[in-house]
Amino acid sequence: MKSELVVDVNPTHISTALLEDGRLMGLQRESRDASYAVGNLYLAKVKKIMPGLNAAFVNVGHEKDAFLHYLDLGSQFITYKKFVQQARAEGKKTPSISKIALDSDIDKHGTVSDVLEQGDELIVQIAKEPISSKGPRLTTEITFTGRFLVLVPFNNKVMVSSKIKSAAEKKRLRTLIESIRPNNFGVIIRTSAEEKSSAELYGEMKVLLQYWDDSVAKLAYSTSPTLLYEEESRAVSLIRDVFNPDFEAIYVNDAEVFEQIHHYVSLIAPERSDIVKIYSGEMPVFDKFGITKQIKSSFGKTVSFRSGAYIIVESTEALHVIDVNSGNRSKASTDQESNALNVNMLAADEIARQLRLRDMGGIIVIDFIDMAKADHRQQLYEHMREVMLHDRARHNILPLSKFGLMQITRQRVRPALDIVTAETCPSCGGKGEILPSLLFTDVLKDKIDYLINSLKVNKFIMYVHPFVDAFLKKGVISEYTRWRMEYGRKFKILPDQSLAYLQYKVFDKNKNEIDIQEEKDTSSSNTKKERRNKKEVTDAED
Repeated sequence: MKSELVVDVNPTHISTALLEDGRLMGLQRESRDASYAVGNLYLAKVKKIMPGLNAAFVNVGHEKDAFLHYLDLGSQFITYKKFVQQARAEGKKTPSISKIALDSDIDKHGTVSDVLEQGDELIVQIAKEPISSKGPRLTTEITFTGRFLVLVPFNNKVMVSSKIKSAAEKKRLRTLIESIRPNNFGVIIRTSAEEKSSAELYGEMKVLLQYWDDSVAKLAYSTSPTLLYEEESRAVSLIRDVFNPDFEAIYVNDAEVFEQIHHYVSLIAPERSDIVKIYSGEMPVFDKFGITKQIKSSFGKTVSFRSGAYIIVESTEALHVIDVNSGNRSKASTDQESNALNVNMLAADEIARQLRLRDMGGIIVIDFIDMAKADHRQQLYEHMREVMLHDRARHNILPLSKFGLMQITRQRVRPALDIVTAETCPSCGGKGEILPSLLFTDVLKDKIDYLINSLKVNKFIMYVHPFVDAFLKKGVISEYTRWRMEYGRKFKILPDQSLAYLQYKVFDKNKNEIDIQEEKDTSSSNTKKERRNKKEVTDAED
């Protein structure tokens, strides 16, 4: 199987797409200035104790107070709290966690009022990003995640991933980590640490310990709420968990992010650093690899898959409902039961892909096509479990109920990825009437003339919808060729699949967008009538 990773860096966000044999299997998108991301560390202050919820609301600087439950305090919370108070009191002298004695564990069945008071200052970590109207969810069981190891302060346990099957390798890794970890630091050995050398693991251990030391050093002079630790690069954090040395290529369309990812891959897999490649083509990188088209066909309410069958996805804040429909496959076979099983099996493949693509979490209820035979229902259940094995998020799958419904719970730490595939007409703003589309080429020519002769811009690229691009370039002497002869080879017109039909964008040679759209480009005749009517009313009032 050919696996590739494509990273699209835009001014506002970074998107990563995972391709397997050219098919989109994973998509992550994160704002470049997003705060309160999972893993961030804050110095925060307890704002309110809620005994009824056995939790506290904590101010981390978000518009909504963050939620900290008693069960998320960690077993060594007493030691942890004393350490934070000592670090805040001693000024520049940072206490060493390795030299302190750990207190006894807190009571698992205790209450938040026993260990927390309003106004307490804590080091907290984002466990779940803000979702809908809810603030972030917090934990004081702090972890620093690397490629091979997870460092856990105030802990002395060494745990090995259950996905490492070799007993000898587990013993080797455990013995090795026990010999290099400092006192009062626990370690979780990740699956990717298998067969790694002591030098590689020790190197990452030093990096994770430095993250902890740097965060604690800020306690002396910081006032809550303050960000203490954040991933150095969002691009690196996005690919860290999905990176696989078996990738054939990682394409990046930004030089700075390319250097960050190349440096990261050089550290964790030096022999594979050459798979990171800079993409410098003029066509959008997602269009080049056919990702934009797959995004448009994979998101939205209705998603089609093989042979005319389709699923319908409806979502609320905590519940997703998926309905399976056979479409025109109902005529494919005279055996209704076999046809239902076949459609359901194909739907299970697509649903497993959709859960990963959209990062859907919470409760998922799937209404499969009814099947009369119990062995067919069991076969579908086992198939769904099999295709969900590749899903990294924790999940639980229940067998089909007597109503033909399957229930899945899936871990949710981020809002589900919601990409709107329906396009609002850029010419009318969704009002229903537009300027004549036949005149759109005249609008584009006017823009080119304005850019070259008025703004004196050279070497710019105008992106248009692929249909418009094909129309402009049809024929031996196309409209595009005539424009280039008239204005010189100072511009290019290229297709962009992400644009709506009568939409265009212009970028200079430094890839900075030039905003030249006027009000008339997004106004309809109705809008003109409204402005004319408003003017008449104003004149009458005067």
